[in-house]
Amino acid sequence: MLILPGGSSWDLGQENEAIRLARTFLDSGHPVAAICGATAGLARDGLLDQRKHTSNSPEYLAATGYRGHSLYEKAPAVTDRNLVTASGVAPLEFAQHIFRKLDLYSPQVLDAWYGLFKTGETKYFETLMQAIKR
Repeated sequence: MLILPGGSSWDLGQENEAIRLARTFLDSGHPVAAICGATAGLARDGLLDQRKHTSNSPEYLAATGYRGHSLYEKAPAVTDRNLVTASGVAPLEFAQHIFRKLDLYSPQVLDAWYGLFKTGETKYFETLMQAIKR
């Protein structure tokens, strides 16, 4: 999986090599994950025109001139086929979607992991420990 971090350099169009690599990954069926400013880089290159996605806001992506407006979802993170996108204020959900896409954990472990880090409640830690033992 290619993971593209956020940052302001995406808004300056300085990440052409990363965008080319993302296109290669997606075209060959390999997953790509982009958060925050990286979603604008993908949008600018047309990589969000045919996939459901999210970002920091629809207005943020509109400034790139992309044509995927109708596929924008107001959600912390979105997965469509081999592409994971997330808002810059949703790193936990971004990680959750990546873990799910890579099938790293069982659904029970992933749910408990997310619950623990989202809420800090000890009940999720106990559930996580039980799920890991299975």
